[in-house]
Amino acid sequence: MSAETARPHCDLKPQSRPVLRPDLAPRRERLIRMLRLKWVNGTVLHYWFLEGPGPQQDAVRNAFQEWKDLGIGLEFAQVTDRSEAEVRIAFDQADGSWSYVGRDILSINATEPTMNFGWDLTDDYGRTTALHEIGHTLGMPHEHQNPFAGIVWDEPKVYEYFGGAPNHWPPDQTLHNVLRKIDASEVEGSSWDPESVMEYWFPAGLIKEPARFQGGLKPPGGLSDADKAWVLKFFPTLAPLVPVLKPFQSVPLSLAPGGQADFSLKPEASREYEIATFGTADTVLVLFEEVNGELRFVAGDDDSGEARDSRVSAKLFQGRHYVARVRLYWAGESGQTAIMYW
Repeated sequence: MSAETARPHCDLKPQSRPVLRPDLAPRRERLIRMLRLKWVNGTVLHYWFLEGPGPQQDAVRNAFQEWKDLGIGLEFAQVTDRSEAEVRIAFDQADGSWSYVGRDILSINATEPTMNFGWDLTDDYGRTTALHEIGHTLGMPHEHQNPFAGIVWDEPKVYEYFGGAPNHWPPDQTLHNVLRKIDASEVEGSSWDPESVMEYWFPAGLIKEPARFQGGLKPPGGLSDADKAWVLKFFPTLAPLVPVLKPFQSVPLSLAPGGQADFSLKPEASREYEIATFGTADTVLVLFEEVNGELRFVAGDDDSGEARDSRVSAKLFQGRHYVARVRLYWAGESGQTAIMYW
């Protein structure tokens, strides 16, 4: 493929839009929108292949491993049963390459894929494509749609380029994937990274400004330094020791937005338990059970934007090990919250 040959591009699936109360303070709303699709750190994302050639599957496995090798707290595990997978991967060559974003994959019917690869993944562009689609599943958007990028497009040429081979996109698809700017409330104000794995390759003539990209934007491929910093910020290496949360003992949480607290639960009796946060904060609370050395999802709750607390009800069994994880969106007026189980 020559430098100026038209390339196929990722077709990002539309993201869900939370329906929030109109009276939310602007900062509270911004934090919810920015963090709502991020996984609780320590989550094990199980992936499953819908057939597909062996070399293609190997390329995806390698891409998952490349993300994991950064030292992130997320885990990736291949499963052979579709019903056990949050990430379901197809290789339909007639459907392009695409993914849903972050926790949106949990709302997709279990019979449907959440990610597809529509071209060869065994060359350098394919390796970057695999990393790119996994990046979407981690919660990353397209980098060129960063509202702080300052890109000025030659819009007629953009529509013409993406309307032709090999993408054949109608105008609304080009608008969604290229020209539309992400709402500034959903990003952290970070500067544009033209070397990001989430950045498209663009030929000459589509970008008017910045002037240095008038001759084309050609990311080097692979993960940039900014990509690595982003994923380690949201999913840092987990602490080896997790404090034990004892029944009926409230533990205060002092977390910054996006921060997380993890607790080990070792119930002394088998019965129904309640696990909840307390305070005016917006949080995601997720409960996992350790099964054969791996944490498996039991239940979760998200109280963001609502006048209530995150709360999980579940039967816990004596002698088994559980982990509760709390990720904070907004710390509330007091800046404090707490967790307890009983």
